[in-house]
Amino acid sequence: MTAVTLAERGAHVRVVEAGPQVGSGASWLAGGMLAPWCEGESAPPEVTRDSLASLDWWASHVPDVARAGTLVVAPPRDRAELTRFGRRTDHFVEVDATTIAELEPDLAGRFERGLFFDTEGHVDPRRALVALRDRLISLGGSISFNTPEDTGPRDWTIDARGLATRSEGLRGVRGEMLLLRCSDVTFHRPVRLLHPRMPVYVVPRADHIFMVGATMVESEDTRGMTLRAMSELTNAAYTLHPAFAEAEIVEMRANLRPSFPDNIPRVWQDGRCVHVNGMYRHGFLLSPQRAATAAAIVFGDAPA
Repeated sequence: MTAVTLAERGAHVRVVEAGPQVGSGASWLAGGMLAPWCEGESAPPEVTRDSLASLDWWASHVPDVARAGTLVVAPPRDRAELTRFGRRTDHFVEVDATTIAELEPDLAGRFERGLFFDTEGHVDPRRALVALRDRLISLGGSISFNTPEDTGPRDWTIDARGLATRSEGLRGVRGEMLLLRCSDVTFHRPVRLLHPRMPVYVVPRADHIFMVGATMVESEDTRGMTLRAMSELTNAAYTLHPAFAEAEIVEMRANLRPSFPDNIPRVWQDGRCVHVNGMYRHGFLLSPQRAATAAAIVFGDAPA
């Protein structure tokens, strides 16, 4: 994102990537939800404030950005969670069973109440990352894969290496996700299922693929998905719709989100180096604003 933003402002950009392809890091496993109001349930106000324009940015740069909103539901036994979520968020309407069925026909008769955030959207992260790569190249930029370090000449360095930098206070927060294929279910927007212990979201993608995520574990364990996480995610999908019981598990993976103690992404300057790090669970949501901040530092128009 920062590379594209710099290139659009006229910079000659070279991306140095330690991995073998675009999406070698945690962003490949992201949900891609552009949901500033929903995220306000657990994030500081500045996350919502700085991400309100993200949906427009993504829609102008990558294909297949959906603007269908977010639907939040809860089983009857967890109705208090829905009330709590509503008290901590904004820009939604309360919906009943009839409206839920109109929004998501496959959920007809399954939930009595919900919250609908109609101004939110989502993007497929994997398609988006490829589109950003192509955009950068079209602007004259380049990418070097399988390149852990670069000693070539440069005017500025943008350090966006996540946990590889080990900036002060940076930690990894483990997240696990599933990709399911289920031809018997159709969703038109992300659906969040509230639960007192672990809320889960299900994000639709092309070809009846659904991303189910994501756990938030204070651990830097880099092993694959645990049995507990798989059980929680699959049970949540089944709670949304029993047809998910026959879904094909296409992929299950885990990775670490680079996060600061306050879980707020930061941009800061150190000489001719600009650091962009700690994106936590807000990478796709906050990256347009954080990239713009980095570019403003490079071009000398950042506020003092």
